[in-house]
Amino acid sequence: MDFSVKKLASDAGVFFSRAVQFTQENLGQAEKTELDAHFENLLARADCTKNWTEKIFRQTEYLLQPNPIDHTGARIEEFLYEKLDRKVPSRPTNAELLGQYMLEAAKDFGPGTPYGSTLIKVGECQQRLGGAEREFLQTSAISFLTPLRNFLEGDWRTISKERRLLENRRLDLDACKARVKKAKAAETKAACEGELWTEEVDKAEHELRVAQTEFDRQAEVTRLLLEGISSTHVNHLRCLHEFVEAQTAYYNQCHRVMQDLQKELGSSHADAFSSSFGRNPGSSPDPVASASSPTASETDVLQIEEVQPPASGTRKAKVLYDYDAADTSEMSLLADELITVYTVPGMDSDWLVGERGNQKGKVPVTYLELLS
Repeated sequence: MDFSVKKLASDAGVFFSRAVQFTQENLGQAEKTELDAHFENLLARADCTKNWTEKIFRQTEYLLQPNPIDHTGARIEEFLYEKLDRKVPSRPTNAELLGQYMLEAAKDFGPGTPYGSTLIKVGECQQRLGGAEREFLQTSAISFLTPLRNFLEGDWRTISKERRLLENRRLDLDACKARVKKAKAAETKAACEGELWTEEVDKAEHELRVAQTEFDRQAEVTRLLLEGISSTHVNHLRCLHEFVEAQTAYYNQCHRVMQDLQKELGSSHADAFSSSFGRNPGSSPDPVASASSPTASETDVLQIEEVQPPASGTRKAKVLYDYDAADTSEMSLLADELITVYTVPGMDSDWLVGERGNQKGKVPVTYLELLS
């Protein structure tokens, strides 16, 4: 019990001494031991490394987080699973969720319909994109985020702890220097009056030597840690290269998936619109017409040419925007030109047959202003 009280009193005395020294330094009433220029440069470099590593880490975390809105909740969940020593469950990416919704919608709309079959193709593509994203997130988290986090939560905490300890040792050293000066000044004054202060001076000088030794030892420990920042930069450089490689592989994979989808949709685009234009999907084919007329697999140009305009029901229409025909069954448009338009039985309501001189083809209604 006596030991605890003495230690508490000693600690309080040290804390008070450091507080007095710190205050007097700020007021310009006490001298401060300055670190050498190389040490100061190491400190500045370490602070710079910490600040930018923290910013890069946070922003990379936002980039890799699939659901930024729920970022805080996700981090809390990950923290709880880590504390329970359990594997964090994988969450579906936004692309995977979109693909799932498209596939479910295709079931309701009918997988055999043009819209339903296209939803299936795009939905499966979105799920492949989501899988690629998941792999990219996992790879980047391991190869890039984890090393940055380890530095901030491990190495930097150690450096910060040793720097605080060094600052305390410096305050103790400067306080001892101040006491030596006071003791010597008192000894000189006392000598003139016939009194001896040699013992007090010796005690103060002994405390100064001890404080100097502890300060030098702590300065060396801190210096070694600060010089290790160079190794940290080398490690982070390697991790940065791995992050770029993972990002490149991810975007290349996404590009290939989208190119395949684009080709697949392009090959079925003409057939889908041709069937919608030439015949009502619900109607049955005419066996006589099938025997004497071109089949649905023949060119869309023939389908357009065989459509005869009704005796009545034709209207003039003004083109609002330029339109490039997607295939031979459609007609390209120029803004502000006038064309003749009409409908045919079984035609999609979003399209009309347009005529301009000898040209004829499907035109989208949304690009037209029908005139009375």
